Amino acid sequence: MPLSQIFDVSGTAMTAQSVRLNTIASNLANAETASSSAETAYRARQPVFSTILENEKGNSAGGVKVLGIVESPLPPKQFYNPGHPMANKDGYIFMPNVNAVEEMANMISASRSFQSNVEVMNTAKQLMTHTLRLGQ
Repeated sequence: MPLSQIFDVSGTAMTAQSVRLNTIASNLANAETASSSAETAYRARQPVFSTILENEKGNSAGGVKVLGIVESPLPPKQFYNPGHPMANKDGYIFMPNVNAVEEMANMISASRSFQSNVEVMNTAKQLMTHTLRLGQ
């Protein structure tokens, strides 16, 4: 793999981790949003990634592609709280199925993956700079 393709691979990985971080932020922002029905309750979302085995030019560069974002199939949490303004006729409110602890662990993982790819790009840049200096 040519050294220049390392930037493409790391760039796609950084883009994927950015999507992951944005999804986590959305989940955490909606973690305490009450709803009056299970159908309208916010559901945790997760990005789906795929490996890129070759790019548009037919080169086997590699990388990561975001296929989409899927909602969790788990049901929302149901609580009996008849005094809540969002309570349904039976007195229940529905809360998102977001687990804040899991989301924070995913955030740390995504952040570290992003940082690792930044380091890969910096190392590749340094290698290219040193290679160019050899010719001087």
